[in-house]
Formats: sequence, C-alpha cells, structure tokens
Amino acid sequence: MADSRHFTVGPVTLNHRLDGRGPEPLVCVHGVGSYLEAWSGVVERLADRFTILTFDLRGHGRSSRIKGRYEIDDMVGETLALAGHVGFDRFNLAGFSLGGLIAQRLTLVHPERVKRLVLLSTVAGRNPEERRRVLDRLAALQAGQPGSHYDASLSRWLTEGFQERNPDLIRVLRQRNAENDPDCYAAAYRILAETDFGGFLDQIRCPTLIATGEDDIGSNPRMAQTMHERIPGSELRILPGLRHSILIEAPDAVADLMGRFLTTTDQPKEMPSHG
Repeated sequence: MADSRHFTVGPVTLNHRLDGRGPEPLVCVHGVGSYLEAWSGVVERLADRFTILTFDLRGHGRSSRIKGRYEIDDMVGETLALAGHVGFDRFNLAGFSLGGLIAQRLTLVHPERVKRLVLLSTVAGRNPEERRRVLDRLAALQAGQPGSHYDASLSRWLTEGFQERNPDLIRVLRQRNAENDPDCYAAAYRILAETDFGGFLDQIRCPTLIATGEDDIGSNPRMAQTMHERIPGSELRILPGLRHSILIEAPDAVADLMGRFLTTTDQPKEMPSHG
C-alpha cells in the first residue's frame, strides 16, 4: 500500500493513505478498535479501478488518541474534511460496522457528496434484545474489561476454521488490539452501541449495496434485510458461512461485490420523494 500521510482537522490528526490510480474515488471507513489496514485485502483487489482513501478514525491506529466523549458527527466531519483534502468532491463511500453508521450519517446529511454507498456488516433497526446485548457489552467496556471483551469478540468476528488456519494473523490482530487505548475504544464503541438510523434510511437516495455475514450476530441478516427494505432500490447480499469480520476473512468476496456494484453502468431508477 501507499505510504501513510497525516492531515489535521480541528484537534485531530488523521493517519491516512491513498492507493490506486483508478478513475473512481472511493472512501473506506473501518470499525471500532480497527485501523485502515483492515481494508488492505479489499484495496489490493480494487486498486486498478479506484483511487482509494483509507484512514484511522480518531482514537484509532496512528491517528490522534483524543480523550473524552465521541460524537458521530465529529467522525462524519473529519471524514468529509479528509476527503476534501485529497481532492474528492463526490465519492463512493464504503463503511464497515461503526464505519457503516458513519457512512449512513454522512449520506443522510451530505447526500451531494456521495455517489454510491456500500454498507458492510453494519447495523440499523435493532430490536429490544439486540439493544440490550450491545449495551451490556458497552457497560462491561466502561467498567474496564477490554481484554475479556476482545476475547469474546473473536468468536463473533471470525469462524473457528479461519482462526485455526491463520494463527499468525490472529496473533497480529490480538497485538493490534492490545495497542488500542481503552478509553478511546470505549468512546467509539458507545457510538456503535447507542446509534441507530433505522427510521431515517428511506431518505437515502443514492445507489446502495448492503452486505453482511450469514452468521454475524451483531450485524445480522435481519438488520441487513431491514436496511434493504428501507433504502429504496438497494441491493442486498448475505455472505454464507461468515461472521462479522468479512473484510478480514473474505476480502475476495467483498472486493468482488464492491467492484461490480461500484462500476456498474446502469443508471439508478428515479426514486419517489417522501412527504
């Protein structure tokens, strides 16, 4: 991948990379506790068709470890500022997990900036039981149990077979997680746990692809189906046999889906306005 660069917006210096020389701009936003390299497998497979911006969210990777409460609009504003800095006026936008919530919010508030939207392993329309589970995990994090949270998360994120076949990668993932600042992680996780745009998704008008793993518990197929039903004209893909971390376990499949969707020449049908 390209060398990392740094850009400061407000109190945050964002570590970022630009890869590829394709004609289509693409911004990719990672999930909680992750970092821009989570997109590496997808970026490698799409770099011939896109110019791809990846970056570490505030509090993550090599970006500023900002303390205190995080708001999703802070992350949206930082994403837009960084996109403008690299010369992306209108762009394709892909978000994974928390990144998918940031992508939803950005598209709802700044629809003029987004050409096409990809929502991977993300959430909307949680039911009461799903809300309770994620808020319980947030409470445990805020009580200072990041290690046990991560150990429990591995089984939700990756299949046992993949973990067994890739012990070196699992060690790297554990090491990168150990480098996370617990306060920053909890601040970002609060946004994931407490944010839900399910009631607003019918306002999204750009072509949208929704994909998640068949066995993803937290960002499950029911939620993906809900997003599909609420976003007019959207496409839905459920990836068989996969859990949450489809970027890590199945970059081929994700890149294939994204590449086809983002380069289609079909013009989206005119969507009726509401209200």
